[in-house]
Amino acid sequence: MEIQKTDDGGWRTDDPMQHQGWLTRAAPRPLCAILFLAASPLWVACSDAPEQVGASLAVAEAMAGDTAGYARATAPRPFTWPADHGPHPDFRIEWWYATGNLRATNGSGRRFGYQFTIFRTALAPDTGQTRRASAWATRQLYMAHVTLSDLDAGRFYHRESFQRGAVGLAGAQADPLRVWLGPNELRGGSTPADDGVPPLAIRAVADGGARYDLRLRSTRPPVLQGDRGLSAKGPEPGNASFYYSLTRLATSGVVTVGGEAIPVEGLSWLDREWSTSALGAGVVGWDWFALHLDDGRDLMLYRLRRTDGSADRFSRGTLVDADGTARAFGIGDFSLEPEGTWDSPRGGTYPARWRVRIPSEQIELRVTPTMADQELDATIRYWEGAVDVAGTQTGRGYLEMTGYDEQGGARTAPSE
Repeated sequence: MEIQKTDDGGWRTDDPMQHQGWLTRAAPRPLCAILFLAASPLWVACSDAPEQVGASLAVAEAMAGDTAGYARATAPRPFTWPADHGPHPDFRIEWWYATGNLRATNGSGRRFGYQFTIFRTALAPDTGQTRRASAWATRQLYMAHVTLSDLDAGRFYHRESFQRGAVGLAGAQADPLRVWLGPNELRGGSTPADDGVPPLAIRAVADGGARYDLRLRSTRPPVLQGDRGLSAKGPEPGNASFYYSLTRLATSGVVTVGGEAIPVEGLSWLDREWSTSALGAGVVGWDWFALHLDDGRDLMLYRLRRTDGSADRFSRGTLVDADGTARAFGIGDFSLEPEGTWDSPRGGTYPARWRVRIPSEQIELRVTPTMADQELDATIRYWEGAVDVAGTQTGRGYLEMTGYDEQGGARTAPSE
């Protein structure tokens, strides 16, 4: 069974068990709390009667939860391939996160942006106790976010879906790499390159018949973010993640919109991160930039945003040269300044564009969304979309902004 959030804020499933009471069967209240904090719509199972629910969590809520019994990211450690391309089930949360800008190769020059993300959330730590015999039993929940921005047509397609990591419905494996939820899949070839990165393929389906089938080839080695791959998110021990990026992936394939299959090519960026971590006290969201500069460099910056709008001291960045050499930046090395505002038709106000400055690199950029409304109306509502880069360098990339929707991200619609 696959559960999907619809454009009108409700939920749908392709499983007839829903109509036989599966989604309304009572569940233990502690499990309900875990599922809710994991941003899962399966919390409707806690209800005693069928409901149509439209709900969203604040970012801080979704990142919270009991960390007892899980592994923690406390110190740098060696990364190994292909193992670290696959899952790390001892950690509470993990994601495979690809974004990219594509252009049609059929002579039309039509532009597209895409986001493909599969999240894995552990519902409970593995305590070594006897496992349940049911094939449906699992400690892992998967969530997929698939978007496609038809930039010239001004259309934004998206789909959110959930699935348990059991009976082949969703899962992740390292060798050969495969991460999937329903029809959405990231797959790696069986012959990795010298840098440990295999050729990759993404197949994804969004609403409205939009879909894409892409092939990705890494053109530079993995970049270990933070301190040799340990990315601190706060001052507390273990409030960190293991984080690496494939910053420049040559991409080609087919995008299908409106029943038309369009050949495309472009560049993608893949982030891999796993942790048992919460946002630091007073942090309500973040602004994350992944930019491909036309001079061959790649730039990642993120600003952890505090309640008063200021940048948290654990905000970080990385500049990757064309030869793969990476330089890390702390909060004092760069600035991200929002300019103007964009009011979401679903409520909340986001920055309309950004000014990016890195004085030591003589970089001053203006980052502007290629299309204004690229907001994903999902369990956690946030903006993620294609951007254009101008200034001392030109380029394209992707921007994510979280925690800007109404009430700092938390909203709930009444049951009907």
